[in-house]
Amino acid sequence: MPQAPELLTPTAVPAHKLVLRTLRRSDFKAVKNIMDKVYSNMEGAWAQDEYNNLLRKFPEGQICIEDNGQVVAAALAIIVQYSDFGDRHTYSKITGNGRFDTHNPDGDTLYGVDVFVDPEYRSLRLGRRLYDARKELCESLNLRAMVAGGRIPGYAQYAGEMTPAKYVEMVRAKELTDPILTFQLSNEFHVRKIIRGYLPYDSESKAFATLLEWINVYYDEDSEKLIGNVKSNVRIGIVQWQMRAVRSLEDFYQQMEFFVDTVSGYKSDCVLFPEFFNAPLMALTEESSPAVAIRAMAAFTEPIKTKLMELAVSYNINVIAGSMPVYEDGKLHNVAYLCRRDGTVDEQYKLHVTPDEASYWGMRGGDKLRCFDTDFGKIGILICYDVEFPELARLLSEEGVKILFVPFWTDTKNAYQRVRLCAQARAIENECYVAITGSVGNLPRVENMDIQYSQSAVFSPSDFAFPHDAIVAEATPNTEMTLIADLDLDLLKDLNSSGAVRNLRDRRKDLYSISWSVKKAERDDELLAQGEERAPRSTKRKLMHTAG
Repeated sequence: MPQAPELLTPTAVPAHKLVLRTLRRSDFKAVKNIMDKVYSNMEGAWAQDEYNNLLRKFPEGQICIEDNGQVVAAALAIIVQYSDFGDRHTYSKITGNGRFDTHNPDGDTLYGVDVFVDPEYRSLRLGRRLYDARKELCESLNLRAMVAGGRIPGYAQYAGEMTPAKYVEMVRAKELTDPILTFQLSNEFHVRKIIRGYLPYDSESKAFATLLEWINVYYDEDSEKLIGNVKSNVRIGIVQWQMRAVRSLEDFYQQMEFFVDTVSGYKSDCVLFPEFFNAPLMALTEESSPAVAIRAMAAFTEPIKTKLMELAVSYNINVIAGSMPVYEDGKLHNVAYLCRRDGTVDEQYKLHVTPDEASYWGMRGGDKLRCFDTDFGKIGILICYDVEFPELARLLSEEGVKILFVPFWTDTKNAYQRVRLCAQARAIENECYVAITGSVGNLPRVENMDIQYSQSAVFSPSDFAFPHDAIVAEATPNTEMTLIADLDLDLLKDLNSSGAVRNLRDRRKDLYSISWSVKKAERDDELLAQGEERAPRSTKRKLMHTAG
């Protein structure tokens, strides 16, 4: 079996399993270890009695992120009645000299006591997750705002040439970068004023600090949970992918990371790539036979999956990695990967292979249908041809799936229409949203995948609360682009109970039902046998209807 060149295989990155939770007393040793690293040039870690006192006063306000069971970042906070302190407070005064007896459960402001991240984890943008959790906490507790005193450690090198106010203005205008203030401004904080003597021992900031505030626009609205609440509004991102020649695996990674970065910049909960979006790598195998080339390309799948897992964690976005070929135990499969932003990964095998996929490549279908739990709800993944079989989406809807993702690859418009129309039908039948995306452009050196046709879209059920044409969003046909769509899951609940028609509730289960059985081996052998009878001896055949 041909293997990918060694120079194209990246170094594997360590697996992550990120969990956002509240701190416990037993976490003190890990917290102390991080604080000693972060504040080595200041006063180091807190004493254990200060830590325990804060947890006793306000346990739900002490948030951390753990990776594989080890705390790697934390955000500490109290509630204060801000008018009791005003803008001219010091850190010591507002924290009660570390006793935190200033905490007031009936106060109106969440006050940020500290945020710190293990230096080894700073590339994963964990600080943003902690700030987002604090915002969620602020909204859930119906607090007016979140306030914090922010260090400006970059000021020391400019103290001789400008005032703190000028420095802050330069950072705000992006003429300068401060390791803390730049991050806080990017997280929707604004500077109320500059405080002198906030932390007298902070030599890097020359004892100055910014007084930062984030306003809770939902003030007066209540929520049931503090953090980790299941979303009712989900933002999804879709990549209509341009097939283009690449020189190396690193070249392919750059294109892949560009879109993850772009879509995550819109604060999307997930990004969807097309089926076989890694097809350009087939040209790097330099194999003339399509069947041999796709098996050689399968050698790239594991390193690409590893890279996507890294990107999902680093950019704080769930990645649905279209699909890629997997060659295992002498069998070729087509597999979609769900790389969650907490570091975990799951997979969905394509269940139905087209006759041409079986005959041209010898591809086989999988035998399991998965319902995936994510931090934005239950989802399902059906790869291209699979969406043309209504039983699969119905089985997923019975498991509670509200968003169905369909990565596809089609070469002609009539092939695309089959996927699109079936996806729209699945949305109506199962009272769910369906997102589809494919690739565009051409690959002259990749036989059997040389031309592409796509118009990515997001479909909804058809009722008064949804778009009049049941299309939430759609891309320009055959143009590389991203599509961002906001999905209101509460509308699906309303549809199920009070829609003009109620497809899920009105099914005649007394007359019919769907059950799952595994008898795929005979079907695979049948498809392969049919393919061998139909396939010409020349491997140069151009297929016109290989959708799926």
